[in-house]
Amino acid sequence: MKVVSIVGARPQLVKLAAVAAAFAGTDHRHVIVHTGQHYDADLSDVFFSGLGIPDPDVHLGVGSGSHGVQTGTVLSALDPVLHAEKPDWVLVYGDTNSTLAGALSAVKQHLPVAHLEAGLRSFNRRMPEEHNRVLTDHCADLLLAPTAEAMRHLADEGLAPRAELAGDVMVDICLRIRDAVLAGEHPQPALPEGIDPSKPFLLATLHRPDNTDDPVRLSALVGALAALPVPVALLAHPRLVARAEQYGIDLAQGSVHVGRPLPYAGLVAAVMTSCGVVTDSGGLQKEAFLLDRVCTTVRPETEWVETLEDGWNHLVPDPHELAPDSWAALATRPAPRASRGTPYGDGTAAARVVALMERALADRA
Repeated sequence: MKVVSIVGARPQLVKLAAVAAAFAGTDHRHVIVHTGQHYDADLSDVFFSGLGIPDPDVHLGVGSGSHGVQTGTVLSALDPVLHAEKPDWVLVYGDTNSTLAGALSAVKQHLPVAHLEAGLRSFNRRMPEEHNRVLTDHCADLLLAPTAEAMRHLADEGLAPRAELAGDVMVDICLRIRDAVLAGEHPQPALPEGIDPSKPFLLATLHRPDNTDDPVRLSALVGALAALPVPVALLAHPRLVARAEQYGIDLAQGSVHVGRPLPYAGLVAAVMTSCGVVTDSGGLQKEAFLLDRVCTTVRPETEWVETLEDGWNHLVPDPHELAPDSWAALATRPAPRASRGTPYGDGTAAARVVALMERALADRA
């Protein structure tokens, strides 16, 4: 079986680490295509070295651009690659512009598409990711759902015959890195200057357009972080840094200490060192949950609804509109006493993904 994996952004590289490791134990041919959607070394290159992912077989280097330009550039660059490879499966990951472009390039060439992390829905049509994931699901041949909730969404859209419950491959890599951190196999993370890891602090990220593209909203969100009663380690995504500079907003104010994005092992270690997370990232919500840290999500919705159970995750669309004491109490709340369960699987999803593609290919023969 020959599979082409198409990736381009940090969360996809984390999932690729688990999938590549699963393929490494087989006789299958696994070709990795990196679109270059995330071209910053902090968000891309460091993941290949830090997670032991094989170097990409093809790097398209598409870089930045508007959603239409970026999707179109990836689509145009992928066409000849997929035409030359003629794989049994084109495997696309998650919900980025690279995901949609990869699926479109494949289906136009009558190549079977498998969508990893199928069936997630925020039901927020302002999110570019929502359009990408819905369109990809509806043109893919094999839908690899991470959760029972995702399976229900696919059934509601008439896609159940193509859907399989695979589990979440991000759990595989998160738990592997967690165990390595606990065993002392990774150095302490490079936290922002002024953060003392021996004392309570919150880990924060902001990058979504709805939170960064409006200067009034961004200023208010930074102000809400700055007003918290414990230090905040803000791992500043390049988008956040660019918008803050454009609008003249000082990120390093009050309780906020600004640092660079961390390699994945460093991020896992930083979450484990923190007393909680504040974010608008889908991946970090789930990583906090898996690592037994409370999360406060600066969005009106989440795709990962399982994290909301028992208060592990809490949605706060506008923290600056809360009373300061209420916001502080929410962001610094203790972890729930209830067990969080294992709604995302047991850490062996990647092997199931490979087996499901094998079975679907055999059924096609």
